[in-house]
Amino acid sequence: MKLYFSPRPNPFKVALYLEEAQIEHEIVPMDMLRGAQHEPDFLALNPNAKVPVLVDGDAVIFDSTAILLHLINRTGQFGAGTDPVLQGEFLSWMLFIASGLGPFSGQAVHFQHHAPERLPYAINRYGFEAERHWAIIEARLEGRAYMLGDHYSALDMALWGWAPHLPYLLGDDAWAAKPNLARWLERVEARPAVSRVKQIEHAFPYKMAVDAEALRVMFPQNARLGG
Repeated sequence: MKLYFSPRPNPFKVALYLEEAQIEHEIVPMDMLRGAQHEPDFLALNPNAKVPVLVDGDAVIFDSTAILLHLINRTGQFGAGTDPVLQGEFLSWMLFIASGLGPFSGQAVHFQHHAPERLPYAINRYGFEAERHWAIIEARLEGRAYMLGDHYSALDMALWGWAPHLPYLLGDDAWAAKPNLARWLERVEARPAVSRVKQIEHAFPYKMAVDAEALRVMFPQNARLGG
């Protein structure tokens, strides 16, 4: 297997699954701030120009949730098993993260920290929705060790990709305001696989500076504004 990886929430989810399941794989570093995602060879794998991408033999899978579901089907590990109740919970929460929590968090961060101008409506809209989604997760974790109760699953891996960045999104008091999430994150980050995954970020010389080149690469739509 090959995992096309950049140190961002969605690739981290998949890297954690591969480590937890002890699946042999190769990390293919993608230097997103230098525009590696727009190279023709990568666009042939994912025309949407985003990571992660998993190449599993002849199968090419993009989108982190699709990859996690593929790996569960392939290995039988870290899913919900055969219990239809757990399966329903698993799929519902997995797609809640994929279609709600992740996108709203990403947009909230963009308008708070990266937009070329501060737009109060957009900041309020996406900030409110991000907070609302995280509040639902906080309530879900009340009295539960993991998202499925005592059962650690790929659902927790999907959530872990985003969770460490919560203060950047919700402010410095994020953990005080979300004690269930804080306890959950401490439990997940105590797992040896998480420590191994965190090392990937430092294994390759990724560009980290968000300079003019990086802004052009990451936000090509800004060119339409004449900036």
